[in-house]
Amino acid sequence: MPQWPAVGYRRRVLIRDVEVDWRRVDVRVTAGAIAEIAPGLPGPAELDGHGAALLPGLHDHHLHLLATAAHADSLRVGPPHVTTPHQLAAALHVRPLAGWLRCVDYHESVAGLLDRAALDDLRADVPIRVQHSSGALWMLNTAALRELGMTDDAHLPPSVERDARGRVTGRVWRGDAWLGRRVRSRARARVEPDLRDVGARLAAFGVTGVTDATPHLDDASLATILRARADGSLPQRVTLLADVPAAAAGDCVLGPGKIVVADHDLPALAELVRRVRAVHDSGRPVAVHCVTSAALMLTVAALDEAGAVDGDRVEHAAVAAPQSVARLADLGVRVVTQPSLPARRGDEYLAGTDESERDQLWPFGSLLRAGVRVGCSSDAPYGDLDPWAAIRAATERRTPSGRDIGPWERVSAQEALRGYLGRPDDPGGPPRRVRVGAAADLVLLDAPLATVLADPNARRVRTTVQAGRVVHDAERHDHEESQ
Repeated sequence: MPQWPAVGYRRRVLIRDVEVDWRRVDVRVTAGAIAEIAPGLPGPAELDGHGAALLPGLHDHHLHLLATAAHADSLRVGPPHVTTPHQLAAALHVRPLAGWLRCVDYHESVAGLLDRAALDDLRADVPIRVQHSSGALWMLNTAALRELGMTDDAHLPPSVERDARGRVTGRVWRGDAWLGRRVRSRARARVEPDLRDVGARLAAFGVTGVTDATPHLDDASLATILRARADGSLPQRVTLLADVPAAAAGDCVLGPGKIVVADHDLPALAELVRRVRAVHDSGRPVAVHCVTSAALMLTVAALDEAGAVDGDRVEHAAVAAPQSVARLADLGVRVVTQPSLPARRGDEYLAGTDESERDQLWPFGSLLRAGVRVGCSSDAPYGDLDPWAAIRAATERRTPSGRDIGPWERVSAQEALRGYLGRPDDPGGPPRRVRVGAAADLVLLDAPLATVLADPNARRVRTTVQAGRVVHDAERHDHEESQ
């Protein structure tokens, strides 16, 4: 039987014959940090790389941990799984989990933009909430509205849409945090998200750190993340963009403060400047959610007026005019992009974008050429959690149907990988290196780096080490799967 490194081993680990910065060396880990790097280090090896690349663990610079966990337990009701009204009706007639149907990935190409009446026609006997594939919209049927006390005469936030007569339509725009709190406080049955599977999947991809980009984490949500960190079910180091007090963040690191510029309801420039200054005054840079070109231009103007600080970043920049890109470079503002989204939803983007802006969709190469630092991320669950799929997508720039989407935005696999190797506080900055004194957050591949980059694939991840502890070993996993 094969012998694998002991899970949980922390004191001393010798990794033999690995490629580090294109040299073949041995690496010794002591007490969770890299202690020595040299050829021919003495002692028995717990891992033998056979010349394969050893890299710093990858960092996903923008995802949503709890939403990703919930997504795994949700019903998929959009392309490619569901593409017609008939398929949607069939999909909704399943047994609900904890009394509810929680549905994700919906797109209006299936059956239009749903409201309470349309959902009631499909199924009215159980509470249903459906999330749009963009993550910006939830759609609820009457049973769900009733369960949550979202009646026409109730005091509800502006994110809850009403029609001309003041009647609740069942649509909630950019109200994810509010709706989540409402569900937890009002729903009769609660299912707490389990981050164990998310942590295991990330480890299998060689990811040792994540930035949770959820703008608002209530006490229960934060407690779930901290509990998963404490019990080891989420081994990855976590940076938070949420507006939580430093004292409550536990072992998570507070990153930039998240500001959402809602595409359907852009704030006035003076209001956005005020919000940026408020975050800066709290001692944090900003991370501004921008999807449309108008939102990005407004954000650039606000950062210009408020004064950009080191660490300011823009999330997504899904449509970026050349003048906005140039100004981002001048201000030193980073961009965190999601290379898998054009590969996953590029046909939708091309169909839904004005022809004058199609050559500005999801920039990557043009940002780098302009001097903008670009960090890579998944935006899971809306994008692919697998960073190697994103690296491949960044080199190909093709939609699901095979159409080119901005071929001039293609980058090399090595450039895309760099987007996952920047520090959490400097996405797109100089890549972290395997060096003495660094934390032993490492990923061992199954071949030299040049070979892996020629065909980026998560199957090339052999072993992932977090603070000197093996948290994923592909051979062990494959062996256990075969039993």
